[in-house]
Amino acid sequence: MKNLYQDTIVAPATIPGTGAISIVRLSGPECFRIADAVVQLTSGTISDSAAYTIHFGKVYTAPSPVGSQVLLDEVLVSVFRAPHSYTGEDAVEISTHASSYIVQELVGLLLMAGARFAEPGEFTRRAFLNGKMDLAQAEAVADVISSTTAAAHRVAMNQLKGGFSRELTELRSELLEMASLLELELDFSEEDVEFADREKLQSLLRSTREHVDRLAASFHQGNLIKSGVPVAIVGAANAGKSTLLNALLGEDRAIVSDIAGTTRDTIEEVLNLDGILFRFIDTAGIRESSDVIEQIGIDRTFRKLSEAEIVLALVDVCAPEEMLSDQLELLRSKVDFSSQQLFLLVNKVDLAASDGVNKNVTTINNFVFPLDYKPLVLEISAKTGVGISALKSALVSAEKDLIPTDDAVFVTNVRHLDALRRASSALQDCMTSLSRGIPSDLVAEDLRRALSAINAILGTDLLDPEEILHNIFRKHCIGK
Repeated sequence: MKNLYQDTIVAPATIPGTGAISIVRLSGPECFRIADAVVQLTSGTISDSAAYTIHFGKVYTAPSPVGSQVLLDEVLVSVFRAPHSYTGEDAVEISTHASSYIVQELVGLLLMAGARFAEPGEFTRRAFLNGKMDLAQAEAVADVISSTTAAAHRVAMNQLKGGFSRELTELRSELLEMASLLELELDFSEEDVEFADREKLQSLLRSTREHVDRLAASFHQGNLIKSGVPVAIVGAANAGKSTLLNALLGEDRAIVSDIAGTTRDTIEEVLNLDGILFRFIDTAGIRESSDVIEQIGIDRTFRKLSEAEIVLALVDVCAPEEMLSDQLELLRSKVDFSSQQLFLLVNKVDLAASDGVNKNVTTINNFVFPLDYKPLVLEISAKTGVGISALKSALVSAEKDLIPTDDAVFVTNVRHLDALRRASSALQDCMTSLSRGIPSDLVAEDLRRALSAINAILGTDLLDPEEILHNIFRKHCIGK
């Protein structure tokens, strides 16, 4: 593996101009010397400072052609010494005023003094290479930074603290125990002895595979927590879909018009409801159309509907009965009731008949009654806001399982999911080989494949470490 820690890296650790303070981070063997070359402390030097101390200093611009220097900023310098730092190396963090000019000039001075500008994610990469965290924890850093809800933050923090890694380490230990017994048999193959009881081994393989499959199955829920619950808003043209999106968001995001077909493409917006992130997708109105562009939008509506976790189907309380029946039958054919939740929203109740009788109640009841899964039926007025609060509460209630406990473990990374699936497949092959009396060396090879998949998540025994690490850490921000 390429040795990265012989040089010293530098990068802003915060976005300049978004707050009162910006932080520039240095890490590597020469960070104290380089910092001393740029920052003048009021007393002493950074190199002689104790770990975990903060010092006041001044930074001056580079000398001009006539030799004069100008004060750039007054700064605070935080000192960290190896191995007790984020990267496991000597490190310095310089806090400046949040001016993009100041940060740019300070980084330039540190580069002139001998530092190298860090690659994306290189600070976290060094933390991994120096044993401060395993690969699963390192990947969680980006998830913590990007989390936008309490649920996503809780899951990411649990992974960063090692919750997921502990589960994987337990699995790895079980696989190593089984593999070692089989390897021992291979060493004594000429004596025809069995150190691993085949019945017990089958039981261990079964329970281990079930453990792996449980983790893999958690990806669906984990991905919803991380990326948001996709909610498709569908219905006929002019049913009020764009008005509903605006009502949910509390702002005019989608164009509303009495002209049918106004929305010709999908519009996506996110909303945090009680700590759960929902991704609302406003779609083109479903209707027969000779307009090529509008028909493309309608095709996309059906695609988004199939990808949604929740479908908000708007029906117009004032629509003719025959038209409403056709819309409901189309929904019946497009919604997968085994994996999707349907909310049937009877819209425009503010325009209902003065006697308060909804002429379409019978039609809706005839649609709902035969269904094994009974959709939630709500009367709303997207225009006036009637029923919107109840709808939001119903959405949260439908996804209440996405509010994890502090110790809940969810898989949120596609790379981890792929590795778990490979481990499960290898364990199944191992069980099949055992049941057929396949020789121990071939059974051991299946176990090695399962172990390799788990190792790939943790970052141990990587087959192609440079490529894997590059693909993982390039997704991190500069300075992380």
